Amino acid sequence: MTDNAHTAPTAFTVPDGHRRARADKVLAGAFPEYSRVALQRSFDAGLVLVSGRPIKRDQSVSTGDVVEFSIPEIKPSELKAVDIALDVIFEDKHLLALNKAAGMIVHPGAGTGEDTLVHALLSHCEGELSGIGGVERPGIVHRLDRDTTGVMLVAKTDAAHRGLSEQFSERSLSKEYVALVSGTPTLLSGSIKKPIGRNPNHRHKMAIVEEGPGGRDAHTDWEVIEKFGTIATLVRCFIHTGRTHQIRVHMKSLGHILLGDAIYGWKSDPRLKKQPKRVMLHAEHLVFTHPITGKKMDLRAPLPKDFSQLVAQLRKASIPPRVKVKVVKRPGCHPAP
Repeated sequence: MTDNAHTAPTAFTVPDGHRRARADKVLAGAFPEYSRVALQRSFDAGLVLVSGRPIKRDQSVSTGDVVEFSIPEIKPSELKAVDIALDVIFEDKHLLALNKAAGMIVHPGAGTGEDTLVHALLSHCEGELSGIGGVERPGIVHRLDRDTTGVMLVAKTDAAHRGLSEQFSERSLSKEYVALVSGTPTLLSGSIKKPIGRNPNHRHKMAIVEEGPGGRDAHTDWEVIEKFGTIATLVRCFIHTGRTHQIRVHMKSLGHILLGDAIYGWKSDPRLKKQPKRVMLHAEHLVFTHPITGKKMDLRAPLPKDFSQLVAQLRKASIPPRVKVKVVKRPGCHPAP
């Protein structure tokens, strides 16, 4: 058990019809008033018990089992609000959407400073953020990698957080990214369905693995937008799942590493005068349903300056040089009349 504050324990007897079902799914179905994130925190805190012993979220329970659980109370954040400019695309009293800048880490962690997105949000929203994400991640519904730019959603209220989380979990929203990849695909489009898991040899990397305990299903559709000779290709990626490094790993599996992605094997290209300083990936387009109003939200984020500049450079670099032909006149040769 944890020493942190939590709600009074709730006892729940698993009803008929459940034979070796996952504990987290059983509780989520029986207690819809709690978000999946809140229940996940209960499992992580050791507050879900069967026969007095903590169980994991993927542990099986059966009809007749008595499950006792509590929800950890959310502590007020001790993080400082820092006035950092944000590029806000949409905002109301329930949520906001922003165009995340390159280099910005989403939430605090080991080795981070006071320049994360959470620090900026605490200032921008004056503390009015959903607490479901916990002390370190107030308002955070999903995340983008440090180098990835583009559309990102933040919940101001718990109701908005639950509604958005459900759409991500049920895969009912549309997510489109644009990426610059090395080389030229032989096809104009394709679909990649390969499970992704932690790389067993490098824990900071992900890899294509067998589906099961180590890998989770991952699905990416892609299409070519523009080719730059044999140097690189601009592609659009539609992701149906949200695995860590999904686009980076899936495109590498096709032999096309994202430009600037040194972690997954990209190396400087001598054909480029200016090398990319980050992974060239941008979350351009997000379509979802507003969790409170029910309105369809269709949001886009323009390409950042460094991305557009690299595209312009690639266009120039891929144009073959003009060959000047020198005409030599020979004695006795005259043009035809």
